[in-house]
Amino acid sequence: MQLVVGVRFKPAGKVYYFDPSDIELEEGDSVIVETARGIEYGNVVVSPKMVPEEDIVPPLKSVIRKSTKEDEEILAENKKKEEKAYDICLNKIKEHGLPMNLIDVEYTFDNNKVIFYFTADGRVDFRELVKDLASIFKTRIELRQIGVRDEAKMIGGLGPCGCIMCCCSFLGEFEPVSIKMAKEQNLSLNPSKISGMCGRLMCCLRFEHEFYEEMKDYAPRIDENIITPDGPGTVMEVNVIKENVRAKVLQEDGTYEVGEYKLNDIERTDGSDYIDDDSDDDDLDDELRSLLDD
Repeated sequence: MQLVVGVRFKPAGKVYYFDPSDIELEEGDSVIVETARGIEYGNVVVSPKMVPEEDIVPPLKSVIRKSTKEDEEILAENKKKEEKAYDICLNKIKEHGLPMNLIDVEYTFDNNKVIFYFTADGRVDFRELVKDLASIFKTRIELRQIGVRDEAKMIGGLGPCGCIMCCCSFLGEFEPVSIKMAKEQNLSLNPSKISGMCGRLMCCLRFEHEFYEEMKDYAPRIDENIITPDGPGTVMEVNVIKENVRAKVLQEDGTYEVGEYKLNDIERTDGSDYIDDDSDDDDLDDELRSLLDD
């Protein structure tokens, strides 16, 4: 086991582990750390804790110190430099006629490198551009091509749901998203309905998928026979979000009537509940009940 502290360099960026170096740290502290690309400024998002050695990517760098007022001033100055560098690079791209879109500019905290992020349809020969930029900024230059998901994360915006996009608000890393997840969540397979601002499948399909998988063990299946408050019925549709089912119930005159029922109002044909409100032995049951109560 190794004592580490989790540091994030961007609001919704990846969390990296560092050796706290006997410095008393807690969540919310700003720190100066040593990274593979030099000295950087970050924020503690995970208080010091012990983690297994296999969870650490070697070598484990160290926290140099807590940030000072002077460090805050350097950070603010770097932000101003980034705005100027963006305009300069944009003009140079136009001069060279390169088929690339500049997305963002980032100065390392120690000013040893300027990183330009861009998107392009294919490979771009930017060697002459790098030479021009190096002669202007007098420091190391890196041009980094990124994908459309990273572009959306950097630019930000509102998703189809009306909320700030997940990738730039809390998602630290992108995970694979498949069309199968949309199918299992009974969503329309219309690309415009399940695609995010980046044009790819929405990230929420991934992190909500686990809940849908868990609910499969609790909700009835389509065409399954159940006991409703109105009598025996057959499941026609399951709505995980509303936590209810649509079922057709046989009437005395031999006809069927369709109704909607909450999961905790129906029973299996053997008399057992789908949501057992009396059981507190299983943590998963407790979690699902709290979600349903909300």
